[in-house]
Amino acid sequence: MKNLIKKTILLLPFLLFSINSFALYILIPMDETQKNHLKAYGIAYFVLQHNQEVSWLLNYKGGSFLIKYDAQIEKECRLRDVSFNNIADIQASQILTDIAEPEVNMDVVKLQKAPKIAVYSPKNKLPWDDAVTLVLTYAEIPYDVIYDEEVLNGVLPIYDWLHLHHEDFTGQYGKFWANYRNQNWYIQDVQANEETAAKFGYKKVSQLKLAVAKKIKDFVAGGGFMFAMCSAPDSFDIALAAEGVDICDVMFDGDPMDPNAQKMLDYSKCFAFKDFIIETNPYKYQKSNIDVTPQRTRLVNEKNDLFVLFDFSAKWDWIPTMLTQSHTNIIKGFMGQSTAFNKNLLKSNVVVLGENKSIEEVRYIHGTFLKGTWTFLGGHDPEDYQHYVGDPATELNLFPNSAGYRLILNNILFPAAKKEKQKT
Repeated sequence: MKNLIKKTILLLPFLLFSINSFALYILIPMDETQKNHLKAYGIAYFVLQHNQEVSWLLNYKGGSFLIKYDAQIEKECRLRDVSFNNIADIQASQILTDIAEPEVNMDVVKLQKAPKIAVYSPKNKLPWDDAVTLVLTYAEIPYDVIYDEEVLNGVLPIYDWLHLHHEDFTGQYGKFWANYRNQNWYIQDVQANEETAAKFGYKKVSQLKLAVAKKIKDFVAGGGFMFAMCSAPDSFDIALAAEGVDICDVMFDGDPMDPNAQKMLDYSKCFAFKDFIIETNPYKYQKSNIDVTPQRTRLVNEKNDLFVLFDFSAKWDWIPTMLTQSHTNIIKGFMGQSTAFNKNLLKSNVVVLGENKSIEEVRYIHGTFLKGTWTFLGGHDPEDYQHYVGDPATELNLFPNSAGYRLILNNILFPAAKKEKQKT
């Protein structure tokens, strides 16, 4: 008996070594087997924060993550209720070998550094929330809130990724004047913006917002990653096109708009859109014909409002492939101040990531500008079909597998990605 115990003690280190040698990687599946897709992105970010590398397996089980085994990472997965599997080195190698097969539409992207994230959002309390801040908080991904003063004071270069909150860069306050001009939040928002404009020497809020938009454009030009939703995408391009042109009516800036404003727009300054017509009626809840919300409501409703993600070649078009990773290619539609974009007004170099082809609208688009990139997603909240002013924030613990919110988080990890060169 004593000899048996002695042999067992002597063999124990070898047994432990043998067990560990068969659990050298953590595989986080992102297909239908994943209990919490959104928090899985938070795990990937957590790994990057601790200076470890993540392999993003594009199109493998919904865009899974492969990570070198670490007890702390396993613990975090359990704490956050994220599904995972400990796999042996030989299993990981086989997965990578299978992915590398030329005929397989899969690839591996290395995530190497946690991106520093900024959210452009007003400091005053407004009666709506923002999908990006909601999902970042839920996924436990840290971010800084910045607004006009910080942007004009030159903080953008310290960040890798910038999200534009529900914003109107044209200086028309979202065109909420018709319905909400007597509400305290609207009055306070106008006052806060006018004070900031005066502080920086601008006579009008539209001039302030244009200066901010140009700073953001410079951020992208220098290599930044910009993401925008809802009213920010179209108002951003409209503001750039209208540089030096008064497109605001008297109730927004104290004097009438230029009667020749439409003819004076310069579309070459825009990221995504061309040939659009601005909406000059202050009573219309729309800034231009870029947004197709008014006409689409006659064609779709909550039950049949869907858009389809494009299927890109992972090995050749790895950036759009990364941005469209999901466990389903059919995404539930959701409305916003700007819901979807007029396909006929896209510039030729814009990459369409998701669209509803039956009604000729695009929902999710991407492009480059000099050294950087931008991505626009129409709609306000992927899990609240028609989010009204004053509605409560979405409880994301009710939607841990939201395919729409996954699109946002794909963009969060985008700045961390580095594609390895193909072996010849």
